[in-house]
Amino acid sequence: MSMLSRRVQVLGLLGWLLVSFMASAIGALASVQARAFYSQLVQPGWAPPGALFGPVWGTLYALMGIAAWLVWRRGGYQSNRRALGVFLLQLGVNALWSWLFFAWHSGLWALVDVSLLWVLILVTLVYFWRARPLAGALLVPYLLWVSFAWALNYTLWQLNPQLL
Repeated sequence: MSMLSRRVQVLGLLGWLLVSFMASAIGALASVQARAFYSQLVQPGWAPPGALFGPVWGTLYALMGIAAWLVWRRGGYQSNRRALGVFLLQLGVNALWSWLFFAWHSGLWALVDVSLLWVLILVTLVYFWRARPLAGALLVPYLLWVSFAWALNYTLWQLNPQLL
């Protein structure tokens, strides 16, 4: 796969970035009213401002796309079917979280979703690390952020039973 032409590699990178940001866009559709809803919630003192989420998630989706591309470059999709399949699954679970939390206001199901997401990210990270250590390392910030998001989801659900 390292013998791929420069053009194919660039197209591959753009493709994996597109897949990652498509998941972001699906989640964003549910988040149209997120800022207004989030500001209504009783927040713990350690909650970040809502404006921080966009830049953090944008960076994480870019890192995810690059990581997937690095794995794809090691033999294509067929050679990395499990790793890239779990990657795609976790993207879907990630996008679902925004719908559960922001559109459907279900703190419990959002917590279940983010718990599953955490496990899927860890599995993806291990698979990616085995294929290419740098690809796994690029997912570490994502795992850490989702760990934080789990704690925030749980706390918001507990503090806002009337809204979540």
